[in-house]
Amino acid sequence: MTMQLDCYLSFAGNCEEALNFYARCLGGKISTLMRYEGSPMDKDLPANWKQKVMHATLEAEGAQIMGSDLPPGMALNGYNGFTVSVYIKQDVERARKVFDALADGGQVRMPFAPPFWGGHFGMVQDKFGVPWMVSCE
Repeated sequence: MTMQLDCYLSFAGNCEEALNFYARCLGGKISTLMRYEGSPMDKDLPANWKQKVMHATLEAEGAQIMGSDLPPGMALNGYNGFTVSVYIKQDVERARKVFDALADGGQVRMPFAPPFWGGHFGMVQDKFGVPWMVSCE
């Protein structure tokens, strides 16, 4: 049996924009996109929230990121205490491109460069506030 660990990100109304951004950065595509409209929660939501994302999945090279927009009344308190890690094996140029793409509009926390332990590594907080680590051996 194989275990798979995935990342599920919550957003305050911009999940679709964020996942489209990640699809461009990672070379993936959104494979699942369900909206609140038509769901059991539909009747309890304001009209401007019905087209928000109830659940979505982005797939990129066998990996996936899932996400949704938190319904009104559920506060997003930022992304503290975790980091999304992207490991790209033996392709420093591709890893650098992913890092640079994620950094577009965000804030570099540690430039993508060779660290003391070897390989290449960098940390960035993207424009949606999600922290990332990009590494390559």
